[in-house]
Amino acid sequence: MQSKEDAIKAQGQYVLRNTNLGFLEDRYEGKVRDTYRGKKLRYLITTDRISCFDVVLGAVPFKGQVLNQLAEFWFDKTANLVENHVVACPDPNVMAVREVEILPIEVVVRAYLAGSAWRDYEAGRPISGITLPKGMRKHQRLEQVVVTPSTKAERGLHDEPISESALLERELVSPEIWEEVKEKALKLFSFATEEVASRGLLLVDTKYEFGLLDGKVVLADEIHTLDSSRYWVEDSYSERFHSGQDPQMLDKEPVRQWLIARGFMGQGEPPALPEEYISELSLHYMSAFEKISGQSFLPIVGDSESRIANNIREFEEAFS
Repeated sequence: MQSKEDAIKAQGQYVLRNTNLGFLEDRYEGKVRDTYRGKKLRYLITTDRISCFDVVLGAVPFKGQVLNQLAEFWFDKTANLVENHVVACPDPNVMAVREVEILPIEVVVRAYLAGSAWRDYEAGRPISGITLPKGMRKHQRLEQVVVTPSTKAERGLHDEPISESALLERELVSPEIWEEVKEKALKLFSFATEEVASRGLLLVDTKYEFGLLDGKVVLADEIHTLDSSRYWVEDSYSERFHSGQDPQMLDKEPVRQWLIARGFMGQGEPPALPEEYISELSLHYMSAFEKISGQSFLPIVGDSESRIANNIREFEEAFS
């Protein structure tokens, strides 16, 4: 069997930076996903693009496959807990989903003081309107899980944290919808926390997006992926925290730290990711998938875009 390192080298010429599927309609290019409308469903194609601070930095071999298959794993696991928009995954990089009316907010559930929450706290700012106790340290566990919403920014702009009172005052969603969103987000977070604890991991925080389908609130976009979540290794967390070391991270936070160390936090031109570092990131994503899901990751080498086009065509014919 081909090693993951050899697969990464072989995939270099086929890295999925973008797609152009002319037989589908209504193409939209997000930071990581390209979406299209088919006859009855929408297709979410997870590319290999990597984005930090809302800026696309480049592409990492197999990152799209990792993210899509990890989202598929979690959507399947939580389908009986919270209804979602997924119909099928006709390709390792593709989800066929029902059209939903996406709510204009994102919801981040946090159990630890990390990432942008820590940067806001360190600067003396509240986190989405929540003021945390003084004297907390980076990576410290919060007394209770908090829900921190943000607005959904247009492409090229940054998502902005918003307080619960402000989002209701601006009527981004109704009070009833907001309460339902919070309830579902906390339910999903609690489930995933227990699930990954059984594999020696901590779910630090995660982002959810919800939409309306026939008037019902359903989970959309992605769930508990390495782009939308932070995961740490549990057995070394306490010792590292008390000694002032960073936790062992399974997510893309090391990329954010790599950028910050080079003076980039979303403004101006980002530094280029070296090829060697891109290969390390690819291995990092594959390894993280296996640790989070408990399943083996099998990278598929070859022309991803052609494979995706063929698989969607076949699915469209069978589904219509």
